[in-house]
Amino acid sequence: MAYQFKNITVLVIENSKPMFDLTKSVLQTFGVTQIYSAFGFDDGFMRMCRLNPDLVIIDWLEEPNNGMELTKKIRRSAETPNPFVPIILMTGYSQKRRVIAARDAGITEFLVKPFTANALYQRIEQLIEAPRSFVKNENYFGPDRRRKKDGDYQGPERRDEPGEADRPRFASEKAREMRDRQPSDHKK
Repeated sequence: MAYQFKNITVLVIENSKPMFDLTKSVLQTFGVTQIYSAFGFDDGFMRMCRLNPDLVIIDWLEEPNNGMELTKKIRRSAETPNPFVPIILMTGYSQKRRVIAARDAGITEFLVKPFTANALYQRIEQLIEAPRSFVKNENYFGPDRRRKKDGDYQGPERRDEPGEADRPRFASEKAREMRDRQPSDHKK
């Protein structure tokens, strides 16, 4: 685990204190020192706006104001300091319909509970190594839902290259800083 995470701020939005404690201890093993908790929709959004974290890890939460609704609010609200913030959904629900709902809400990465430290690290590494452009239209704002890039596609729904405002970023461009500061052999 070669990345230096000591300068990033992570907000974990959970329903369960024991799960927050577990997630916090795993993040601490990665070197993260600024880890904040929120328990529920309203507390999560308030802390998101106040803290402006570099990464949000969110639970599915409870209905009706679940993690998907909170993600949409983070992505679309004028109160949000950084709608581009990477959001990892960490949930025990792995059915295809829920994965699709998470993707369509604007989740950046999906992680199934119970999770391993390595699986969480891989999701964070993915945010740094392969950031996705953001898409904005009348029905969606969030990371490009297509992971594969087909440069040969010339059909009617072809997207143009993203503009600077659509490029993914951690708050304060910390992902780029972490990536640029690492030696070339930083892979595990």
